[in-house]
Amino acid sequence: MAKTTEDAVDVVGMWVTADGHIRQELRPDGRYDEARGNRRSAYTGRYTVTGSHIDYVDDTGFTATGDIRDGVLYHEHLVLYRE
Repeated sequence: MAKTTEDAVDVVGMWVTADGHIRQELRPDGRYDEARGNRRSAYTGRYTVTGSHIDYVDDTGFTATGDIRDGVLYHEHLVLYRE
């Protein structure tokens, strides 16, 4: 399960860019799976949530961050909406 703090925002579910090109599934077990266009599982890894902040660690070791503001996920340069 994703490590979270008591006041963590619920992030589990599918998040997509406005054009639908990028789809990021945040799973309840603390794993994520990101598809890009027709490329399924383009990026996979784990995530943790602290409040409204998300830390990602890709299976290759790459790290990224995100923040939920007003129900929108700002993940590095991406803007994703809950599906």
